[in-house]
Amino acid sequence: MNKIILNGITWGHSRGITPLLAGAQRFSELYPDVEISWKKRSLQEFADAPIEKLTENYDLLIIDHPWVGCAAATRCVLPLDKYLPSHFLADQAKNSVGYSHLSYFYGGHQWALAIDAATPATSYRADLFEKSGSKVPDTWEEILDLAKMGKVLIPGIAVDTLMAFYMFCLASGNEPFLSKSEVIDKTSGLKAIERMRQLWTLCDEVIFTSNPIVVAELMSNSDDYWYCPFAYCYSNYARKGYAKNILTYRDLPMFENVGKLRSTIGGTGIAISANCQYSEIAIQFVQWITSGECQSTFYVENGGQPGHLAAWTGENANLICNNFFAHLLPTMEKGYVRPRYNGYLHFQDNAGDPLRQYLMNGGSAEQVLESLNSIYQESLLKSMAHE
Repeated sequence: MNKIILNGITWGHSRGITPLLAGAQRFSELYPDVEISWKKRSLQEFADAPIEKLTENYDLLIIDHPWVGCAAATRCVLPLDKYLPSHFLADQAKNSVGYSHLSYFYGGHQWALAIDAATPATSYRADLFEKSGSKVPDTWEEILDLAKMGKVLIPGIAVDTLMAFYMFCLASGNEPFLSKSEVIDKTSGLKAIERMRQLWTLCDEVIFTSNPIVVAELMSNSDDYWYCPFAYCYSNYARKGYAKNILTYRDLPMFENVGKLRSTIGGTGIAISANCQYSEIAIQFVQWITSGECQSTFYVENGGQPGHLAAWTGENANLICNNFFAHLLPTMEKGYVRPRYNGYLHFQDNAGDPLRQYLMNGGSAEQVLESLNSIYQESLLKSMAHE
């Protein structure tokens, strides 16, 4: 009998590839006539590559939730609600980590299942703070003071700068994208940009070429940087033996008089190509690897950052990861979900650059908002063109 071969595409960090390789191996042991091959791509390629093109060559796809507008428009992946048992989908919804599960529901269909959950959160070197007798910052003013000492890192590449802008818009009084005419009202937008510039200008310029992985590597492998107030969280760095030093993760800091910051959720979902020749087997694999049993044991034990609540509240995952999941569940539960209309990704791909340029070089914050509004209008036109 010929082997059934499924090809999958994911992203190239241990969190993204290792649990899927382990899952593929175990699945082939359970079903010897099935082979699942996973290919990895960079974090930037993961964000940029068009999903409708990838579905031509891959059966299983790890996707970011803003892609579901494209999925709904092109039908390039399967609507999983038509293939999975209703009781299984009900369990996934009940055990969503924050809005992770719902973020893949769009246009009346479930286009992916939350295999991974994440959001920007605070991380720090507890050993260095303890050794120095210093207090871990918890307020905006304390963060700025520590940044003046050169001990603070933040991810400052374009896309992470944009995600932080959403967070500071929320902290400045309004949610972005409520209007079709502007990304955010001018007052809130200018306040958000000004607060960001306060911190960004105090940090080492290495931030402008650093994504969250680079930040975590710099913090865990040297003693130069002690604290990151917000970067997409990686449970790998909270595990003993993964890097030279363990990072401790906790909820976001207090911001002025508005309470704790509220961040923009990330994470990933697993989808099945509409071109998959062996969709029944693919469905079986997806159902197994996103189940509460697998997610809270096998998946997290092999380096994954689960999307199922059973792992986040369970003793097993928290024991492995220095209570990472218990500490960050409140952060996930109040996370902001990005727009998902088919065309939004044009905005996400382009809007971070004017923000980043301003934070690096100064200039006019009002012109930055004008640029964002212009890119936003372009993205809405793209959306209309796809309808």
